[in-house]
Amino acid sequence: MLSMFAPWIEWLDWLRSERDARRPEVASRGQPSGQVWLVGAGPGDPELITVKALRLLQQAEVVIHDRLVAPALLKECASDALLIDVGKRPGHHAVPQSGIEALLVHHAMRGKKVVRLKGGDPFIFGRGGEELATLKAAGIRTEVVPGITAAAGCAAAAGFPLTQRHVADSVCLTTAHYSDEQDHSNWAALAADPARTLVFYMGLSQLAHIREQLIAHGMSAETPAALIENGTTDSHRQAFCILNDIDQVAAREALRTPCLLVVGKVVALAENGSVKALPQDPAQAGQTEALSA
Repeated sequence: MLSMFAPWIEWLDWLRSERDARRPEVASRGQPSGQVWLVGAGPGDPELITVKALRLLQQAEVVIHDRLVAPALLKECASDALLIDVGKRPGHHAVPQSGIEALLVHHAMRGKKVVRLKGGDPFIFGRGGEELATLKAAGIRTEVVPGITAAAGCAAAAGFPLTQRHVADSVCLTTAHYSDEQDHSNWAALAADPARTLVFYMGLSQLAHIREQLIAHGMSAETPAALIENGTTDSHRQAFCILNDIDQVAAREALRTPCLLVVGKVVALAENGSVKALPQDPAQAGQTEALSA
């Protein structure tokens, strides 16, 4: 039972140490400086972590991890490593972001090797930039170890590319959750290019709004779309549809977070999709039609 309060206890311990550090008799002693690695755990499948990330995880003295990190990865940690769960859930942030950053600083200042283990990639909707800035300001050595982001992992698991010659020449990674209740100011730009693949992170609760805005700003309601739940894991589920139906399909299939939304013509290339696959090359399409005539 007490384990659920461990992050808060650690945070309070850090606050006390900060208070003590301001006392002359304590500050004069100095403090050993450890190091922090901001590590991407990949999209869900524990085997999709990088070799470097796995090595650092096995050597870490403290591992501060998110909710979506595969349990199998945590078993790779040293038996005496301190594991701290700071995972956020929809509508429930047990440890605020400021508390997470405080924990990182606290353990590094105690001379520990600290791994901040994040699902996907630390710098793609992982708030890794904020943590890096805090650590740098505290003078702590920090290294970022990239991970496979959910967009790449989920699309691969669902059987379609994010880019494809003559179909999609760019990718936009965006989010459906905004701070201070702000909305996208660039819906028109998102909807304008039919050769761009859109990937929405954390978009399950905003599907109706995403559909309405993209269609209102000019995107075809028939644009192929994919909803991918728990991509790359044993619990992977996917649903193919068109933009106009994304919220209805999600409700019908009872999809749950984490769920990624991909909108774009490339989705039609999925082998098991409900939309007819697009040809890779217009010339090839012409040859195919001629042969079948």
